[in-house]
Amino acid sequence: MSTELRVRFLDPNGVRRLGWLEGEQVRLGEGTWIGDLRSTEHVLPLHAVRLLAPVEPSKIVAAATNYHRHAEEMGRAIPATPKIFLKAPSAIVAHHEPVEIPPLTERVDPEAEVALVVGRRLRGVSPEEAKAAIVGVMPLNDVTARDFQRADGVFSRAKGFDSFCPMGPAVGIGLDPDDLGVVGRVNGEVRQNGRTTDLIFDCGSLMSFISHVMTLEAGDVIATGTPAGVAPVQSGDVMTVEIEGLPTLENPVRNRSDRR
Repeated sequence: MSTELRVRFLDPNGVRRLGWLEGEQVRLGEGTWIGDLRSTEHVLPLHAVRLLAPVEPSKIVAAATNYHRHAEEMGRAIPATPKIFLKAPSAIVAHHEPVEIPPLTERVDPEAEVALVVGRRLRGVSPEEAKAAIVGVMPLNDVTARDFQRADGVFSRAKGFDSFCPMGPAVGIGLDPDDLGVVGRVNGEVRQNGRTTDLIFDCGSLMSFISHVMTLEAGDVIATGTPAGVAPVQSGDVMTVEIEGLPTLENPVRNRSDRR
């Protein structure tokens, strides 16, 4: 059984649409992305549309140090409770859009992650309720200015720059987020290769913890952490994030001063 792949896109007239990715075409849907999205008979070739980030979250909540092997490579202790932070929604870019290295930073790292899309409002729920409310999963790249992260001791600047949160190209419906492979590549070379079975806090437990801190809204995104293998990129590189069973997220890297 193939995975349902939901997308947002601009049609040839520049109109925002919802639908499904079906190979080399997209099928138009009617209704709301989370809820009653109904299929139509209208399809467009993929080359005729522009894929957008699949969701527009009110917030992106991310987990730090949530893979055992990544904690080891960074020399960090295994946390007793999830370590969470926020990424700015203004950092979101879509598949194929560039990630821009800001001035002054000396090291920018991609971080391949499995992201969860919240399907309904959650506040103070159990891990079982939280996992049941996951509407789908997608690739996400938690791009990080590593030198700023170390200098600041907090994550907002290092992870909040415009373009530092690529996501997409589609959200997969029906996958088990606690048993997925995740691979990060730079210029085709594997940098990260992990599996969510190595998570310190599984997806339901992580979401439950967050829901006791802040109310999660439908469409919010949870970035579940990155596996071992983080390494820097530079202008001209191409980063990819591969999640088992989903289309690959790909983004080029350029210096902000290179913007045309």
